[in-house]
Amino acid sequence: MATDPSKWKLNHTMIRVKDPKASIEFYKFLGLTQINKLENPDAKFDLYFLAFDGPKSVSSGNHFTDREGVLELTHNYGTESDPSYKIANGNSDPGRGFGHICVSVDNIQAACKRIEDAGYSFQKKLTDGRMRHIAFAKDPDGYWVEIIGQKPLEETEGAQTTELSSYRFNHSMIRVKDAEKSLAFYKDVMGMTLMRTAENKGAGFNLYFLGYPAGEVPKESSNGVNPLASKEGLLELTWNYGTEKEDGKVYHNGNSDPQGFGHVCVSVDDIDAACQEFEKKKVNWKKRLTDGRMKNIAFVLDPDDYWIEVVQNERLKKKSAI
Repeated sequence: MATDPSKWKLNHTMIRVKDPKASIEFYKFLGLTQINKLENPDAKFDLYFLAFDGPKSVSSGNHFTDREGVLELTHNYGTESDPSYKIANGNSDPGRGFGHICVSVDNIQAACKRIEDAGYSFQKKLTDGRMRHIAFAKDPDGYWVEIIGQKPLEETEGAQTTELSSYRFNHSMIRVKDAEKSLAFYKDVMGMTLMRTAENKGAGFNLYFLGYPAGEVPKESSNGVNPLASKEGLLELTWNYGTEKEDGKVYHNGNSDPQGFGHVCVSVDDIDAACQEFEKKKVNWKKRLTDGRMKNIAFVLDPDDYWIEVVQNERLKKKSAI
């Protein structure tokens, strides 16, 4: 029994939401489709899974575990009518840790205008600040949704329309205390490939983009934009210089108060074999496969105590011999 990390996928990112109706409406407006719903009335929560699922999408029609770029919305019953319930979006203390999710689009100016015209707010518009090639919209809970372009700004300047079928759930960003430790963990333990590094020495931070590339990693694009802009299922690690020298935990994993972000999830070819490998590598566990009632999922902790769910890719599940 063995596992092959080249068959693994960064399947989904989970965030908690106050009102699923409002959140689903927003993400559907961005072009995502609800591809699955898991109801847990006994435990008083439901899980909604959304992804880009049109004919031109990367994983159109696939089982929800056989995809990258899935967004899981967790709704705990009653929060929608609780005026005191508020989500922590991860970008301010004491809940700072998770940063954002990112959607890449065809015509960024038209895409941002469409979002603004619909009445949704922005943390940063394209015209704000020095970075005119990215924007950050805000979902109903205040989570940041980065918008990046798949084409050069000058090429899309005059575009009046945007095609939702071209959109991609590109990446999810978390802040890490120690870049070296986190990169070693995600590469050596989780089997990811470092696909791109963006150094920002003047601003005192670096960005690292990791994932499970199905083939050669593009180093540059034909049109000069981010060569990974059309990808899905990437993890962005943000390292602010000097945090590695601080004592104790620097960032919040989102699973204790104040709550918001929950986890990222990796789907694997053989969950039993994968968990045995993790055991050999002496990972820190939040939940082993054998713990509790749910014997089909596990949770590994990364160096900052972010949770990484491990699930079986149902398409690759081995069938028992008859």
